[in-house]
Amino acid sequence: MIQTEGLTRRFGDRIAVNSLSLQVPAGSVFGFLGPNGAGKTTTIRLLLGLLRAHSGEVRIFGESSTSQRLSVLKRIGALVEAPSLYPHLTGIENLRHTCLLKQVASTDIPRVLRVVDLASDGGRLVKTYSLGMKQRLALAMALLGQPELVILDEPTNGLDPAGIQEMRHLLRDMPVSHGISVFLSSHLLGEVDQIASHIGIIAAGKLQFQGSPEELRARRQGSLRIGLDRPEIAAELLRQQGWPAVARERSSVELPALDQDSVVRINRFLVERGFAVYLITGHQPTLEEMFLDLTQPA
Repeated sequence: MIQTEGLTRRFGDRIAVNSLSLQVPAGSVFGFLGPNGAGKTTTIRLLLGLLRAHSGEVRIFGESSTSQRLSVLKRIGALVEAPSLYPHLTGIENLRHTCLLKQVASTDIPRVLRVVDLASDGGRLVKTYSLGMKQRLALAMALLGQPELVILDEPTNGLDPAGIQEMRHLLRDMPVSHGISVFLSSHLLGEVDQIASHIGIIAAGKLQFQGSPEELRARRQGSLRIGLDRPEIAAELLRQQGWPAVARERSSVELPALDQDSVVRINRFLVERGFAVYLITGHQPTLEEMFLDLTQPA
């Protein structure tokens, strides 16, 4: 659906996007993740032709977004940063205005209002909408004309938990119920993890990872944590027996994930030497931990 090769954009001496190569599958919800200032919005502007790249190429639907820009953009809906709405107009009137700009028939308005669950609120003034309703109206604008792809920049930014949940449900449903692929940026991995089939992680303009959430989890091995007294002494004794143990904090020892028989032998070894073992648990790294590992400066 989206392919970039060596995409680079500078602002003065600062490289905002550094040789970015993305592969976004059709029919996916692709979460584009990174801390604030990582280059997410710049990338989206490059995809949409709102900025020119200094080098590299963007292909959408297999077509060049430079030489075939108009034909490509007609098949895309987008929401970049805060939605531009007229508060003194109704939701329907805002959508009619967008239809004129996009050269789309206004007969599409009832459909997009149903998709974003605003069918009963289209006649209300936008200034009476909650923030979540405004964000859903902006999404309805992006859906006018039945695009094959929607590109959204931080679509849950500023929403309360109820608004986030509404938006999450809408986006997760797009490929299956409406045949629309979704590319969305966010700095909240926990939110993206609940809806994305694929993710890309960017930091300081460089792509650190792309693939499925399962592939990201598989990159880091789980561990075994043992809660006990005198962890420094316990870790040293375990290392002498060939187990690569590390003391953690003041009350635990950590080892790589082990099979059940090894766990039983370690427990027996420690208890026989007088250690008070009160906890043995497996720990699988969360996506949040892996995200921080990939994006925090070394």
